[in-house]
Amino acid sequence: MFKKILVANRGEIAVRVIRACREMGIQTVAIYSDADRGALHVRMADEAYPIGPSPSRESYLVIEKIIDVAKRAKADALHPGYGFLAENVAFARACENAGITFIGPSPESIALMGSKVESRRAVAKYGVEMVPGTLDPIASDEEARKIASLVGYPIMLKASAGGGGKGLRSVQSEDELESALRNTRSEALSAFGDAAIYIEKFVDRPRHVEIQVVADRQGNAVYVGERECTIQRRHQKVIEECPSPIMDADLRRRMGEAALKVGRAAGYHNAGTVEFLVDPNRGFYFLEMNTRLQVEHPVTEMVTGLDLVQWQIRIAAGENLGLRQEDVVMRGAAVECRVYAEDPSNNFFPSPGKIATLRTPAGPGIRDDGGVYQGWTVPIDYDPLISKLVAWGATRDEAIGRMKRALGEYHIEGIKTNISFFLEVLDHPDFRKGVFDTSFIDRWLQTRTLQSPLSDVDQDFAILAASLFHWERSSPRPAARREESLWKLDGRRRGLRSS
Repeated sequence: MFKKILVANRGEIAVRVIRACREMGIQTVAIYSDADRGALHVRMADEAYPIGPSPSRESYLVIEKIIDVAKRAKADALHPGYGFLAENVAFARACENAGITFIGPSPESIALMGSKVESRRAVAKYGVEMVPGTLDPIASDEEARKIASLVGYPIMLKASAGGGGKGLRSVQSEDELESALRNTRSEALSAFGDAAIYIEKFVDRPRHVEIQVVADRQGNAVYVGERECTIQRRHQKVIEECPSPIMDADLRRRMGEAALKVGRAAGYHNAGTVEFLVDPNRGFYFLEMNTRLQVEHPVTEMVTGLDLVQWQIRIAAGENLGLRQEDVVMRGAAVECRVYAEDPSNNFFPSPGKIATLRTPAGPGIRDDGGVYQGWTVPIDYDPLISKLVAWGATRDEAIGRMKRALGEYHIEGIKTNISFFLEVLDHPDFRKGVFDTSFIDRWLQTRTLQSPLSDVDQDFAILAASLFHWERSSPRPAARREESLWKLDGRRRGLRSS
């Protein structure tokens, strides 16, 4: 087993990995930018090293700096977390060349699954169902027109090197195609340094369901249930749950077996996630494979009782999985909300700043994977994720009820958060019934009107109180009395009368 692991990340995921290492008796090394000098992950690690200025391109994304720290700290392994360099082939190879174990799949697997076109071509050989479309990048606008007419509108244009909801564009008709091609290529080049795009048939009102897989270096692999990731805003997941409300034993088995085929196509080892689109008729189609730990992994852990981060570490150290498919048992249901420093009333604009007060929820079935503390200033330089709040219950309804209770207990002052947004979604009749698709949130936000938290009577009292306050402030009074509070003056009058 490893003696020391460098965590090449920040925020709540760095804290999560450090906790797993501590339980295993493994020392940890943190890295930090100028903005993160006082961050929670820095405080929790056994050692911490600076790696440069606040912008990630000068710190967390500089491979040479991170490898240098790993060597100086004498770390024998490195965990990339998610985001930043977690799916970067050059980073995995740099670790390999430096004699540092990369806690994740091989560089070859990352490269294959990192290309949406190459991964589709590899998976097709294993008979996994895919959304109709191209297996090669589009060479020209003319080729795109021909393929689109064969596939049939509407279609989706996707960046070959895409991910994170970027480089996606739906096209409803041929009239939109030329500008959509130009804009998607531009976005793909800007976001991923690769302008290659491909075409898929647009699946109307799909669900986004992913399968967690775990595989060791000896060829053993299991699927560890599914996660419902359909609740998204602008292609970004905001609420996840396990199990999926649409799942039954047969569908879970078929999707799980398809996910294992994808893993075999990639020669995969370690923890990974295979994402599928599920149509209204419960047909499912391979979307992509994420060759890393997912943000939403805690819901799987809550339902299965498995620690996925510890399994990542053990597999990277060469241990046998020692887990059969029948050993994976799912109990109850879990829901996760991604708590962000953002303002739902202002188009979810980021709300960085100092956390003046922080009280996190607790109680039965509640887990809060946070990366901040009271007094910490949420920097503007990174994704403003505060924590991942998870609620477990014996049933989905109980998990939702516990989540609502926990969100009500979550108290943060100094910054704005999206907690009120989650409370609205959790109360939506369609969410409660489990009837939704990937455009559910975006459609709802277009028609939603912000509701005042006050009743009509309370609003009348609030208006009256505000009017009295402004009248009292504007009324002329003696200067001496203006400096003293009303209760003090009243007390003095009472004292004079009693004497």
